[in-house]
Amino acid sequence: MYKTNPETTELKSAVVSFCRQQGADLVGFAPVERWNEHNEVPPDHRPQTLFPPARTVIVIGLSMPLPVVETTPSILHKEAYDTTNRQLDSLALALVRHLNARGHASHFFSRDGFGSLGAIKEKPGIAFNHIPAARYAGLGTVGLSNLILTPEFGSRVRFVSVFTVASIPGDPMIEKDLCIQCGACARLCPVNAIIPVEGSVAGNFDREACLERHIELTRKKRYPCGICTKVCPVGKDRLLYRQKGIVKKYEKEEELLKDNPDHPDYKSWTVVRRFGTRD
Repeated sequence: MYKTNPETTELKSAVVSFCRQQGADLVGFAPVERWNEHNEVPPDHRPQTLFPPARTVIVIGLSMPLPVVETTPSILHKEAYDTTNRQLDSLALALVRHLNARGHASHFFSRDGFGSLGAIKEKPGIAFNHIPAARYAGLGTVGLSNLILTPEFGSRVRFVSVFTVASIPGDPMIEKDLCIQCGACARLCPVNAIIPVEGSVAGNFDREACLERHIELTRKKRYPCGICTKVCPVGKDRLLYRQKGIVKKYEKEEELLKDNPDHPDYKSWTVVRRFGTRD
């Protein structure tokens, strides 16, 4: 039937090298048993149901450049988001072909798993969730926003997952929560969709409010919202762009722009937002 290989560091190194050459920023490996061990994902949405011969899930991440995310909502952010998504799917398909050609039966789940926001509204849920997959693959932890936070990029990263019959050593999961519980994502969410829960790092999430926000932005051709990814202070990309203390700027943005739409502190964002889309 399906040919499986023993756990080897050689195969793992080869996969990482292939993904890096294809442009991946992050690559992690999760044995399929982790879905059963943690028992957080409904059985129908686990790798063992979706691809029964799978032994390993390879999770691949591509980052979103911080200065682009900061312009949200804008056409620049939309185009970067769409391009990142296309690259993720292309990379995953290339890896599937690469593994298949070497005798490791594989297939992938695209970065979103839904055809439209309307479809999600009518039939909530997706077949496979990359958030727990990324956590099980050792790439990050879940924050207040219910998004994966990574050490490298905070939540400014998109994921795709590849299922393979190859038994590849899993990466250790990150045990310490990366979320610092500053509450910025909840305070600055434009539709108050993130609700902190006492005693829990992850908050409650108003999916309907978030969905309606994205439906409206889609009509204006400047989706996604991305405020929660923009304001999260976690991530080494903050050091790259020299953004220590930036949260204060985010917190004052709405008030200062209301008084002065051309406020000089926000020009690099407002000029981009102003052009290329209809209000």
